[in-house]
Formats: sequence, C-alpha cells, structure tokens
Amino acid sequence: MIPFNRAPLVGGELDCIEEVLKSRHVSGDGVFTKRCNEWIEGQLGRRTLLTTSCTHALEMAAMLCGINPGDEVIMPSYTFVSTADAFVLRGANIVFVDIRPDTMNINERLIEAAITPRTKAIVAVHYAGVGCEMDAIMQIAKAHAIFVVEDAAQSVMARYKGCPLGGIGDFGCFSFHETKNYSMGEGGAIIIRNAAAFEQAEIIREKGTDRSRFYRGQVDKYTWIEAGSSYLPSDLNAAYLYPQLQQAEMINEDRLNSWHMYHALLEPLAKAGHITCPTVPEDCMHNAHMYYIKTAGLDERTRLLAHLNTRGIGAVFHYVPLHSAAAGQRFGRFHGEDVYTTKESERLIRLPMYYGLYREDLHRVVQAVFDFYGISRNSLTGQNRGF
Repeated sequence: MIPFNRAPLVGGELDCIEEVLKSRHVSGDGVFTKRCNEWIEGQLGRRTLLTTSCTHALEMAAMLCGINPGDEVIMPSYTFVSTADAFVLRGANIVFVDIRPDTMNINERLIEAAITPRTKAIVAVHYAGVGCEMDAIMQIAKAHAIFVVEDAAQSVMARYKGCPLGGIGDFGCFSFHETKNYSMGEGGAIIIRNAAAFEQAEIIREKGTDRSRFYRGQVDKYTWIEAGSSYLPSDLNAAYLYPQLQQAEMINEDRLNSWHMYHALLEPLAKAGHITCPTVPEDCMHNAHMYYIKTAGLDERTRLLAHLNTRGIGAVFHYVPLHSAAAGQRFGRFHGEDVYTTKESERLIRLPMYYGLYREDLHRVVQAVFDFYGISRNSLTGQNRGF
C-alpha cells in the first residue's frame, strides 16, 4: 500500500520528548512550545503563539477580529469546514464567493462586490500552499477597513512575492496536523501582526486571564480579564514538532523534488488533454503540500479513484464545497454565480505526497494513472526525463 500521507519523522523527536518527560513540565508553554514559537517568528517576522489546532487558531482570529452576531465574513466555499466554523461560532454569516480555476483560491476580483456594511473580514485560504493574490486582497481590505485572516493551514514555508504566507494579513493560521508538511499530531499556530492584538491573544489563549503577564512579572497576580479558552498545546506535542522545524529546509526540498517529479512525469498526459495539472503563479513559491490532478469530471474522477485504490494507492478527493452542505446553507450564502467552485472540486484528485516518498512508489502512482487512460508512458514521453 502506498499511503496518501505519512507523518514526517526526521530523527531527534524521541530525544526531545524524553527531555520534556524528564523536566516534568508536559503542559503548555514549556521549553519546546517556546522554541517552536521562536522558529516561526524568525521565519515570518511576526509574533506567534502555538495552538492546539489550526481550527483553534482560526477561532482566536475570529475573536481578535471582534466578530459579533450578524457580522459577515467573506471566504471561498472550497475550503475545510474549520475556516467557516471559527466564524460561525461567533455568530457570523458566511458569504461564499467563487474560486479561480487555476489555483483553486478565492477569486480576488469577486470579493469587493460581496462586501456590505456588515462585512468584518476576508479569509484568504491558500490552497495547496499556493498564495492568494494578497496585494489585491489587502488593498480591498484597507479601502473598506476590514480584517484579513490568512487560512495558511497548508502553507508553512510558502511565499507570495517573497513574503511568507501567514504573515501578510492581520492574522495568519498554520496547521501542524498529521497530514501537514510539519506535524505535531494535532496542533497549529496563530500569527499576529499587531502588538496590542498579540497581548489580547495571550489572554484569550490562557482562558481569558493575564497569566502570561504574571509569569513575566508585569502584574503581581493573574485574574480573569475577558472571555477566553484553553488553546495551549502540550509541550510533548511541541517536542515532536521542533526537530522537524529545525530540518524544515530538508523536508521542503524533499517534498518539492517529489512535486516536480510528478509534474514532469504527468505533463504529457496533461498536454494530451487527459488531465489538468496544478498551476503555480510566478509570484508564488509553493511548499509542495500536495500534488493534485483534475479529470474531465466527477464520473471519471470516481472511476480513477477506484482504479488507484484497487492498486493499493491512497489517492483521495478533497473538499465538498461548503455552500452545498446543510450547515453551509444554514449559516451562509453564495454571492454571485458558482462558475468554478463545484465544477472544479468534482474534478480534483490528490495523489500520495509526504516527506520520504520513494521514487519507485511515485513512479508506480504515475504508471497507474497512465494505465487508467490506456496510454503507454513511452508513447507520450519518449524518455524518462532523468527520473
């Protein structure tokens, strides 16, 4: 079996976990939590707090944006449920807009028309670690005095015009779930641009108390300041993550090699019109979070998935558009016409992608795709392109 995903393991994880156990400090904000925060801050140049998940990071962002019942939040429908849930929990109405078919990201040209006096935030979801058109989104947000939250769950180490994704908007949210490039099993991080908002985030993350200020000696006791929750991950989780962050460039390069191999080997099928391969705009530096292909439509995708799975290949489809779900219809509305969201979502298949993917396994995946279309690889490529 070639799994769809395998959590990264670089060596050193057990040593770090053992260090935590010996310290007897296994709860939140221990040594490794702080080291992970510092690493992310060094990459993005923004204050960072490790969280229990990207979902919780998004919930914190919604609180920091001051989302209240009746406020509207604009986002793509093609995203994971957490993107919407975080704002629905605050009473927001979700306004979905269509995506671009090339990147599967929100269509920045459709955002402004969806803005109303109730609009409080735009959520930019960087699908597959490929950046949204952030210049346009930030300009729109500035003109209308609304927040920008980057759902950068898939985007650690990715950039837009040289700027790290997650560090461009008012708030950025990372995921360190098992399926992500860097993993702590379950976990995430919130990135915060404004210093005052960072102090508020500390309070929210510490159950609504000023405990962090107390530990820094800024107050003589800590008390309940405002509404909050417990968003601190165990230091054991952070200890698993930290060695990966230290080896982030190695992991990134390994995944990019696999991505480019997929792209080169499948390009002949795309040129022959059988599939569509990913598009990465020139302004974007992606992180090889995933490699996907698009089929002609839903029926063909269903048959290709079955074909791959019977060969022991863990390929999967991705999101069902949120506006088509029962909760999406209850908590949101689609602004404008759904030209691409549903159509493109029904075509997309994610192929196995993870750190340490063997070349022979990758070739096996590619061969299975060619076999599905009944085409010899040599008949289209004529050579192996060095792979």
